[in-house]
Formats: sequence, structure tokens, C-alpha cells
Amino acid sequence: MNEKELYALWCEKAVDDPDLQTELKSIEGDDEAIKDRFYRDLEFGTGGLRGVIGAGAYRMNVYTVRRATQGLADYVNEAFKNPSVAISYDSRIKSDVFAKEAASVLAANGIKVYIYTELMPTPMLSYAVRAHKCSAGIMITASHNPAKYNGYKVYGSDGCQLTLGAAEIVLKNINSVPMFDGAKTTDYEKAVSDGMINYISQTVIDNYLEEVSKQGIHTDLVKTSGLKVVYTPLNGTGNKPVRAILKKIGIEDVTVVPEQEYPNGNFTTCPFPNPEIKEALSLGLKLCETVKPDLLLATDPDADRVGIAVPSDNSYELFTGNEVGAMLLEYICSERTKMGTMPEDPVAVKTIVTTDIAAKICQEYNVKLIEVLTGFKFIGEQIGFLEDKGQEDRYVFGFEESYGYLAGSYVRDKDAVVASMLICEMAAFYRTKGISLIQARENMYKKYGNYVHTQSSFVCEGASGMEKMKEIMAGLRSNTPTEIGGLKVTRFEDYAASTSVDTETGAKTMLTLPKSDVLTFKLEGGASVIIRPSGTEPKIKAYYTTIGATREEALALEKTISADFAKKLGF
Repeated sequence: MNEKELYALWCEKAVDDPDLQTELKSIEGDDEAIKDRFYRDLEFGTGGLRGVIGAGAYRMNVYTVRRATQGLADYVNEAFKNPSVAISYDSRIKSDVFAKEAASVLAANGIKVYIYTELMPTPMLSYAVRAHKCSAGIMITASHNPAKYNGYKVYGSDGCQLTLGAAEIVLKNINSVPMFDGAKTTDYEKAVSDGMINYISQTVIDNYLEEVSKQGIHTDLVKTSGLKVVYTPLNGTGNKPVRAILKKIGIEDVTVVPEQEYPNGNFTTCPFPNPEIKEALSLGLKLCETVKPDLLLATDPDADRVGIAVPSDNSYELFTGNEVGAMLLEYICSERTKMGTMPEDPVAVKTIVTTDIAAKICQEYNVKLIEVLTGFKFIGEQIGFLEDKGQEDRYVFGFEESYGYLAGSYVRDKDAVVASMLICEMAAFYRTKGISLIQARENMYKKYGNYVHTQSSFVCEGASGMEKMKEIMAGLRSNTPTEIGGLKVTRFEDYAASTSVDTETGAKTMLTLPKSDVLTFKLEGGASVIIRPSGTEPKIKAYYTTIGATREEALALEKTISADFAKKLGF
């Protein structure tokens, strides 16, 4: 069927949600708007679904959610005996609706459901999967995307995002499910009364918070440290669990940004609820001017990422994800080594686009560093490999540059709750030593070198945008740059081809990580550029690393490299 035929079909069939009919009527006769909603299906990738909320096959709505859930139901019924699935959801528009729709489809397929009574963070979904020994998990969230988006993330029985193999099976199943009458469904309240849908108990929540608190190192110092915190959950799920864990370790002086305290899927005070972006923290930074805290914490809507700002001169400075992750790694390794609590043969994990300073820190403390592809599920996968050998205690920390951190093996995804706790504990510990977080960062740079890491995102929206992304990646492969920003490319790595080429000698070696659409350009002097299409958003992401004798030198070099690379891409 072409776009107009699909549009007509949706006008006829999409009657379960009045909002969809209103939208469909509003685009009648608008060929471009119709094409954008129907030119393709919303793609189920390794992370699940993510898209704009609305009518059409290329939108997040009750029909695309039902269809995806039927595909998942067919998978778990085939792969598990007496299967069960845990569900959680965030504060986004229709998140609760989509969660209940998914639960109803699962129940209709004879699959037991465990669902939280209210919105909960992504890591608490991972924990619920493991606590209830579920076959899979569903998290309704679009993480830190703008308000018009929602998503559907799928987890495996280990509490980690679904593996590539399992995701392929689910995708195949979904493709065989007709949009309007292919998914089985039942009345939600009836399924609750029949015992097919069960609410997750407070005990599970309490046990999760207890596991988080176990990751502390110097929590005994926190209560008397005098640490003062301003916190914003950015209208998301972090409000209750983050405040609960801070209270649990003795931090009483917490001021919450009032405009961003309670759930609000419209994100009216922060159009981009992403703690990586300064604009999202503007209200928090403004509150800091009067409260004068030691630390500003901000968690994203599904509370798997956390950003911070700290006092610097007469203002507050935002730290990058690379900086916070490296500082936490240094803190954990240093203090656990001093206390004699480091496991035998400790392991840390980072993604390939995350700061290389981690390698120096791990070398300093005799920690094995494992590098994985972009995506926290690959970090979770490494914890699983250790667990299979009964060695999960070897894992001490994992992080990615996009503000995701995890200490402990109780969940298999990044966790802003434990990260918030450890960041506050680290700040409190250094405060008792007369060291600010700014000073602690400078001490790290003096010890290991001045690393600067930045990221650029090149937006490619719509049908033409997808083609443009493919053309950019193909062009870099067929016409590989020999220099970027005046620095010679010394090595070119193509993770889709699993090859690493020495550009001077032409010598080729094979990469051992799974195939992925990622390109790396190693530059002289230790600098590098990595580029990849986003797996969840219509954009290409470039990651830049520079090293300098001083921080100013590294920053200047980064500006030169990033400007030249953007020009090479045509932006």
C-alpha cells in the first residue's frame, strides 16, 4: 500500500485513541505530512522503538505499541516456559497509556506481567526483571529526547537490553503482525483481577535502594560533611528514588528545583530534558545563585543519566560525562585500593567513544579495562559474562561519555540513582579533605594528562535525512580523509568491515568487536575522531578527543579539528 492508501486505512481503523483521529483529520490533503507518517514503519532496532508520538506507522501510538508487544510476546512464549515480563514507564506523554497497552497484550498472550504502580526509572525496570526472574522487560521512555517523542525499550531476562540475536527474532515477529488486528489484547483491569497483571511491591523498591546504598565507599563521612545539594529531576522519574537514596546516606540539605520537581511530559521549562545540555539546567543554575550549594545534580526523565555543575569562581561550571566518569573511576579505584576492598583482578568497562584517560587510571590501579561498542547494553553484557563465571564481583565500574554510569552488578543498565549517590559521596569525601570537585578534576589532569572530549550532532530528519546519513558514512568509507584539522590520519578503523588500517603502511588488522556502523580516525599526537549514526535519533554523532600540554592547548586543537570535520561532512 502507498502512503495515501495507508492514510485512508488509518482514518478508518485507528479509532481507539481520539487523539489519532484528530491528528489524521488535521493533515487531510497535506501530502508531505501524510508521507512523513506513512512512508515507513517505525523501526524496531536493538534498543526497541523510538519516535514522535502521533498517528501513523512511523509514529509512537497504541497500535505500534501493541504490534511491537505482540512480536515480543511471540518471542518469549517460544523461548521460555511460564514466561513473565516486567514493565515500567516514565513521565512522558502517553507513557502510562502505552505501558498498560503493552501489559494488556502480554496478558492476552498468557504472559504474566509485573508493572510498577507509578512511573519509575529505567534502572528500576532492569532491577525488577532480575528480582522477579522475568523473561523480558519493557521500559516506556524516550530518555532525554524532546517532549514530542516516546519510546519502547526491551530488556532480556538478565536485565540488560535485548541482545542483537533476540532483537532480530522480535523484529521478524513484529513484521508478521498486521497493524490493526494482529495483536491479541484484553481488558487491563480484568487482567489485574485475574492475576495476569501484578503490581510490583514496595519491597522490590526498598531492596533496589538497599543494593544502591551498598555501592558506597565512604558513606560514613557523608552525614557530617555539610554537603549542600540542589537537585532537578527535570520533571521525570528521578524525584523519589534519588531523594530517597541521598537521605539514606545522610544528605539532608537537598533543595529541589520547584518547577521541575513533579512529572510533566511537556517539559515546559526545558524543551530538551537532557542533563548534557546547559539550557536544561538553567533553572537549577539560577537556583544555585541563591542557595549556593556544593553541587547541582540533574537526572534525565527516565533517570538513567545524571549531569552535574559545581562552584567555579563566581559561577557554576558543568562537568562533562567523560570528566565525571573518569573522576568516579579514579575515586572508586583509589579509595577501594586504600581500604583493601578491591576484588581480585578488578574489571572496568567503557565504550569506544568514551575518554581514553580511563586506560591510564586503570593502569595505575591494576584494573583490567574492557572497551565495548557504543551503548550501555554492551557494558551490561560484560557484567553478564563475569556473572556466568561466578565473578561478577570483579566488576567495579562502567561508564559512557553520554552521562551514563554504573557501579555494582545489581542492574544491567546505567543508573542515575547510584551515580547521584556516588557523585555526592565523592564530593562529600573531597570536601572533608578540603578539596573541591574543581580541584579534584585538576589533580586528575595533572596526574594523567589534559584530555578534552567533545561531541557534535548533525541532525538529518525525515525521509531524506535517512538517505543523507547513509551517504555521509559511505562517502567517508570511499573517500577517507588523509588529515583532519591539519593532523595526519594515522589509522582508519571501520567497525562495519571489522578492519583497522595503518594509513602509512597499508597494514590491515581485524577488529574483534561486533560489526557496527562506526568509523574511527586516529590522528597524530593521540587525537581522534569517531563518527556513527545514532541508533535512536535521526542524527549522526561525531566524537572528538584531543590531548595537550595544557587544557587551553587541547581545547584550541579540538576547535580546529571539529570545525574542519564538520566542513568535510557538509555541515
